Amino acid sequence: MDFGSIDWFPIKLSFAVATAATIIALIAGSALAWLLARKRFPGRNLIDSLITLPLVLPPTVLGYYLLTVLGTRSAFGRFLYEQFGIRLTFTVGAAIIAATIHALPLVTKSLRAAFEGVDKELEAAARTLGLNSRLVFFRITLPLASRGVLAATALAFARALGDFGVTIMIAGNIPGRTQTASVAIYDAIQAGRDNEAFTIAVIVSLIAVVMLYFINRFGRLRW
Repeated sequence: MDFGSIDWFPIKLSFAVATAATIIALIAGSALAWLLARKRFPGRNLIDSLITLPLVLPPTVLGYYLLTVLGTRSAFGRFLYEQFGIRLTFTVGAAIIAATIHALPLVTKSLRAAFEGVDKELEAAARTLGLNSRLVFFRITLPLASRGVLAATALAFARALGDFGVTIMIAGNIPGRTQTASVAIYDAIQAGRDNEAFTIAVIVSLIAVVMLYFINRFGRLRW
């Protein structure tokens, strides 16, 4: 492996995109997971199905839908571009959106299971002591579900780090701008640069293993 000849931009971009996507997915996934775990309302199963959909849809299909919705030819995409000068497709923001879409179902599923494992009587007892719903969540539910939060973080980061299909559809393959590590590997293989593809793949794998190790290690120390 020749590390000196490697373009580190795709790896740095993938790390930044995965970090941003994980944070967004954790925030949105926490709210969705708590809603699905603690509330009963019409359409609950439909929302659950829609959240899970990115796990079963082919990445190219999901990428096509996002490209149709976010592109400047759509009403939404055209409105953002004409009114605010914001273009979502073929940008770093598009790569973050792609990674978030794929990470969100894993986060939501993991956190929902974790929240459902928290004893409701403990939450009810906290409310009788004067805590509102927000404080109950942050002081009781979230700490008791911390193992699930760590698992969700690990899954989200690993999934976002390696996203390919959706990313190449809506973010493209622009070297030095939107080319993530997974796209760079594909590009290198297509060009016959097998050593470069192998080196990037090993680096990405090592990053994922190290992140998962420290998250799991922290989880064991925490408990």
